[in-house]
This record gives sequence, structure tokens and C-alpha cells, in this order.
Amino acid sequence: MNEKAIFAGGCFWCMIQPFDTQPGINSVTSGYTGGHVENPTYEQVLSHTTGHTEAVEIDFDPEIMPYEKLVEIYWQQTDPTDALGQFEDRGDNYRPVIFYTSEKQKQIAENSRQALQESGRFSEPIVTTIEPATIFYPAEDYHQDFYQKDPERYKDAHLNRENFIKENW
Repeated sequence: MNEKAIFAGGCFWCMIQPFDTQPGINSVTSGYTGGHVENPTYEQVLSHTTGHTEAVEIDFDPEIMPYEKLVEIYWQQTDPTDALGQFEDRGDNYRPVIFYTSEKQKQIAENSRQALQESGRFSEPIVTTIEPATIFYPAEDYHQDFYQKDPERYKDAHLNRENFIKENW
């Protein structure tokens, strides 16, 4: 039986490809979650008035791709020490969050965050939050599979993230 995982780590454009290319992933959807407005638009989320965070919802087969591995991939896509956004994307709508859909996911995420903190990989504290999943609203069609639709713009948007990953992982 498939499961869902929801991760926020800055611009959702840059969060699709690292998961989309893994075995056991059925789909990765860009969207918004964690806010108080029903069916928000991209413009509304950018206004910082909806409480939503840009995120990706991953439909996966845990027999092929365990949740633990997804969390590991997630850490390698974000700066877990930056609570105010990710890379050039600033603001609460870009904050790093693992949204859990079950108590098992919550425990895995918390254990993984603790292990990352204790690893000494980062000198600053790990500030990524772990929160219960709420309604996930898919983003507009033009945001889906952005890395495939506009590879040049994706490459430009992903550059700071890519450099951070190379330096820290």
C-alpha cells in the first residue's frame, strides 16, 4: 500500500527532482500546506498572509522506498539550520518542515533530526520543524514538474542549493 510524505524545503521547484528520480516514487506534486486559507493560489502564498508553506507531496511505495530513505534525501536538499527560508527564497512560505502523516513518520523524522544534530555536520542548531500534515493543496499546473518544463530556469534557481549540497554533503 502506498503512503504519502510531505516535505517543505524552500521553493518547491527545486524539491521535485531529487525525489522524482528515485525508485518507488509514484508521483511528486508541488503544492501548499500548513495554512488557513482554502485552495490558495501561488500569489496568495507569496503574500505571506495564508500561513502556507511551499511543499512537495510524495506518493511512494514504502516497500521499495522506505520513509527513512526519503527523510535522508530530504536533509540533503535543504539547509536545516535556516528557519527563515532556504537559499535565495526567504520568508515563512519557504521554511523547512517535515510534515508527518502518521506517528511512525513523526518518530522516524524526529530520530533522524536528532541524529543529524548529534552528527556535528552543522555547527548551527538544526531548526527544521516536524509538524502534523494538514490539507495539501496542489499548486497550479505550471508549477508541476518544473525541472522538466523549464530546465534552464530550474538550473538557475537550483544553483545556490546545489552549491550548498556539494559543500555540506
